[in-house]
Amino acid sequence: MRIDLTDTTSSKINAGLIEARRAIGTPAVGMVLTLVIVTDEGSAYDALKAAHEASKEHPSRILVVIKRPGRSPRDRALARLDAEVVVGDEAGTGETVVLRMHGELANHAESVVLPLLLPDAPAVCWWPDKSPENAAEDPLGRLAARRITDSAAAEDPVGSLALRAKTYVPGDTDLAWTRITPWRSMLAAALDQKHGKISSAAVEGEAYNPSAELLALWLADRLGVPVERKVTGGPGLTAVRLVTSDGDICLDRPEGGLAELAVPGQPDRHVALKRRETAELIAEELRRLDPDDIYRATVKFGVQHLLNSDGSDGAVAANGSSRSGGPAADKPVGAAKATPAKKAAAGSGSGKAAAQK
Repeated sequence: MRIDLTDTTSSKINAGLIEARRAIGTPAVGMVLTLVIVTDEGSAYDALKAAHEASKEHPSRILVVIKRPGRSPRDRALARLDAEVVVGDEAGTGETVVLRMHGELANHAESVVLPLLLPDAPAVCWWPDKSPENAAEDPLGRLAARRITDSAAAEDPVGSLALRAKTYVPGDTDLAWTRITPWRSMLAAALDQKHGKISSAAVEGEAYNPSAELLALWLADRLGVPVERKVTGGPGLTAVRLVTSDGDICLDRPEGGLAELAVPGQPDRHVALKRRETAELIAEELRRLDPDDIYRATVKFGVQHLLNSDGSDGAVAANGSSRSGGPAADKPVGAAKATPAKKAAAGSGSGKAAAQK
């Protein structure tokens, strides 16, 4: 069932939701969270489609916030709220409310969203494209227990990672990090097996790919070895190589669907490592609403490795010296010298702990 409301209020939208539920014969609310999507008209369709797919696993009230502040002074002085309420099959397994905020109301979106949050249920805020510099300090971000951004959608993906690290608050996460969960799981499983001492590593992938940067920083942080960032034609991440005293451990995905895992002393085997859709990434993030300590450690470890202190792009070598002059994605990413704690973490049994997300 679909209800269009023009020049409306939050109380009328709530009344519309109740009316729609009664009309389709489901007066009870069986949703587990509220997902707030902050986007524009150009990205709203794809974001809503992904959210509807994710709602099959996590029944949610989906609030889509589309801000239309207006171009002329007259339009900016107005304040009007238009809403589209969808309940039933069209809304997946939950409810959907598309909120179009015109004029000055666009600057106070939280006042509209707050009365529409499900009572006694967590709220998650997702910015599919342009995200605020500090998600936790954003008015909508303050309402959420979990804040999801996507560095891959930023104009400067690598610089966006550094910004995420500087403004990190428990509950923040990034879809660039979610994309490498299968890679981390595969590598952790390989490292849980007997292997020689790891001396270095390399991560291969497209330039300016934040997921490749995060994977390189994760390896450098957990293993305490220098990690080289190699640029390839993609798509996305293409390979990870760990140099050990027994030979190279290699996870190679040249085509983006099927990968080959090579471990010294074992036969090579093929593993599924497909490029996942946005709906799968959102569903994964909604499975856990507690702080992601591994993401925090990785992104904070990489601040000084992604940008020099003067703000220019660069990379840090294993001895701490910096090499500047080009995009960080085109340069090696080096780990700081391993401390005893990091060396111990890189030993036997650290793989599974590092893969936990």
